[in-house]
Amino acid sequence: MDKSWMRKSRLSQEYEDGVEQFLNFAFANSNEDDRIICPCIKCVNIHWQTRETVLEHLVCDGIIQGYTCWFFHGEHVPSPIHEPTNTFAAPSSSNPHFQTSRTRPDSLEELLWDAFNIHQVDNEGLPSTADEFNVEMNDGCEATIEVDEQPSKKAAKFYKLLEDMNDKLYEGSQHSRLYFCIRLFHLKCMCGMTAKGLDHLIEFLKEFFPSASIPESSRESKKVIKDLGLGYEKIHSCPNDCMLYWEHNEGRQSCHICGRSRWVSTDSGERLNDDNEVVHKRPVKVLRCFPLIPRLQRLFMSTKTSADMIWHANGRTNDELLRHPADAEAWKSFDARYPDFASDPRNVRLGLSSDGFNPFKLLSTSYSTWPVVLIPYNLPPWIGMKQTSFLLSMIIPGDKGPGNDIDIYLQPLIKELKQLWVGVETYDASVRRNFNMRAALLWTINDFSAYANLSGWSTKGKYACPCCAAETSSQWLTNGQKFCYMAHRRWLEHNHPYRSQKHLFDSNIEMRGAPSVTTGYDILLMLKELQFSYGKHGKSKLKKSNNNNKAKKRPRQVSDIDLETDDDEVQEEESTEAALWKKRSIFFDLPYWQHNLLRHNLDVMHIEKNVCENIVGTLLNIDGKSKDNLKCRLDLVDMGIRRELHPQYLPNEGAKTSVFKIIRLSHIVA
Repeated sequence: MDKSWMRKSRLSQEYEDGVEQFLNFAFANSNEDDRIICPCIKCVNIHWQTRETVLEHLVCDGIIQGYTCWFFHGEHVPSPIHEPTNTFAAPSSSNPHFQTSRTRPDSLEELLWDAFNIHQVDNEGLPSTADEFNVEMNDGCEATIEVDEQPSKKAAKFYKLLEDMNDKLYEGSQHSRLYFCIRLFHLKCMCGMTAKGLDHLIEFLKEFFPSASIPESSRESKKVIKDLGLGYEKIHSCPNDCMLYWEHNEGRQSCHICGRSRWVSTDSGERLNDDNEVVHKRPVKVLRCFPLIPRLQRLFMSTKTSADMIWHANGRTNDELLRHPADAEAWKSFDARYPDFASDPRNVRLGLSSDGFNPFKLLSTSYSTWPVVLIPYNLPPWIGMKQTSFLLSMIIPGDKGPGNDIDIYLQPLIKELKQLWVGVETYDASVRRNFNMRAALLWTINDFSAYANLSGWSTKGKYACPCCAAETSSQWLTNGQKFCYMAHRRWLEHNHPYRSQKHLFDSNIEMRGAPSVTTGYDILLMLKELQFSYGKHGKSKLKKSNNNNKAKKRPRQVSDIDLETDDDEVQEEESTEAALWKKRSIFFDLPYWQHNLLRHNLDVMHIEKNVCENIVGTLLNIDGKSKDNLKCRLDLVDMGIRRELHPQYLPNEGAKTSVFKIIRLSHIVA
């Protein structure tokens, strides 16, 4: 059946004819007489609609682009095995629950085969992944499981899921216990239910359907489907962010840098078991890592997503407009430097984003948890930019943000990215072949403060610009007690009139050219001789000494801009550019990172929220949002610019003292 109309314009005749063809097919195979599930981009195969409503939705909103197999509307799901009529049978009658057809209405069998990567591979010399599960593909119409020997751990999980898949929910039911648990947790996610709410729902269902094979609780339901997921790894970390108890440090009981214990200590001391061995309690800090490689491999295990992973090469409109990261100069530069990587469009391009948030949603509670999220750019934007397509890589625990020590927690991810640069064998379900899947991290996306934590360059103080670096032009405002950056005219053409209009800018004629951008290679060259240490064990003493002088309040001075800057501003005049770096970013461990054209990005949301809000609030004089105040006006006086905005000294009648009164202008002087 021709489905090319799904990618046509909704205004074209081909699309209109295709919609009519789809409706005829769907209603011919529908169990309902007058309604079907609507596959538009808003209903997303959830809501039942009439023929007229579905027609309206498909014409006005469009059909789901990834819905190429109409399995919700009666189309047979293609089997990943060569023979479309394969059955799955046990070798003996003692295991009747292993007998099932390959044409199940709920597609659960296909889900299991995709989840465990059991496919018959055509490549010569490559073994079938079914071998691990002792699955034999006969020349007839059956797939036989050999269970005479003790199955492996992974195979045992597969057999248990097969048993649940064929275990009917109740006598005469068309659905299985596994399907019930999957739909139950899908409902939980879609409706935002808590575990307690799900327990109440299960109790309600068991009360009215006592004969049904319904799990006792949400915990029991999770045990049924947990093997379908990919899981995560818990890695203990030092509470001072000095190290991870990982790889060669996994057996340590305390931090080898600061000496802090790995475990939570109590007044009662350590507990002993019957053998007088120390039983440790819970760890102080736990990093949760979600392995990246199996998650990327799963994108290719399903025919529904593997075809979308090459959209950037085959489906993208190449009209020299910036519609997708593949149109950007950084992407093209990467392809030009690594043509072997670019030769296979299935190789994955990734972006990384991380920021802190308070998971408890209490403003009075100071807590910062940092998730690290990866975005696969191979997918089309309407799929890749959805939350369901984001890959959660790790959750860095609080209660304080990792700061510059975030590199300690990124070690497991960097190890996987190094392995992915070489490549891992992956099965592509769309072509039924194994291939060497590679992946590369192109850039990071963060706000300005997280930019500093990931790049290693401090984005505050005198040299705050990470692009200009040591050539940053800044000026200290004595009244506002902050740095300002006003040398933007350096990027104008040499004969631009703004360069000579000093009264409108910083009272100077600007004749300098734009500073050169420091490349990744230059950064590595500067930092190769420097040593950096991680952890907050040294900073705690500094904070403690400051608490002793808590009662002695004094005005904030230039050298006290921020304790996190380690007082760099005091010696910045004599410092070299290399000394201004806080660390050598762990991303430089990736063999290609130094050559990336654009290594770090600022996210649009924070720019819209912070920068634009301040500009609009000042222009419109919004109460609480404006940056216009007496200190700003006095700084204009010190700089000798914008005389029409200077505050006027007016006597206050009836008083012995005088006050400053700011005359606000009714118009903005450019």
